[in-house]
Amino acid sequence: MVFVNQHLKNMRNIILLVVITIFCNSILGQDIPSIQIKDLTGKPANIQELVQNDGKPVILTFWATWCKPCIKELEAFNENFFDWQDETGVKIIAVSIDEARSISRVAPFVNGKSWEFDVYTDENSELKRAMNVNDPPFLFILNGEGKVVYQHSSYMEGDENHTYEILKKIVAGLPIE
Repeated sequence: MVFVNQHLKNMRNIILLVVITIFCNSILGQDIPSIQIKDLTGKPANIQELVQNDGKPVILTFWATWCKPCIKELEAFNENFFDWQDETGVKIIAVSIDEARSISRVAPFVNGKSWEFDVYTDENSELKRAMNVNDPPFLFILNGEGKVVYQHSSYMEGDENHTYEILKKIVAGLPIE
């Protein structure tokens, strides 16, 4: 009986792992959905058009003004942006997922940071839901064809180095692990 219970528990864990893996990788290789977001002046833009980058990689990251790891990630990206752009042609699109009641703080916050990349808002969380984003920061890297080839949630100091390595692999046509 103990053996049967342990076997069932192991099977349940394997099935759970498979389901989580499928769910987490569900966006990999997918196209970005056709959803309207807004620039910092409130002008609508379609995310499918924004991620076009002449065959070069794109970083699409979801963040919020209240999220300290998000700010650290974006600061690290900003520090490296021009070097990364020179070497890989990368475009960075940061999408704020601040809610309607705090969306008015996004533009002044961003302007105070002087970030060099593009920042947009997803105040209705439509893009966030479509991309299965839970907690920020949540990063997607798209290849030159606009397909998601990598995704990662959370941020720890130094993660930007791994991001840069992935960008270089995309440009070189190497597989992403």
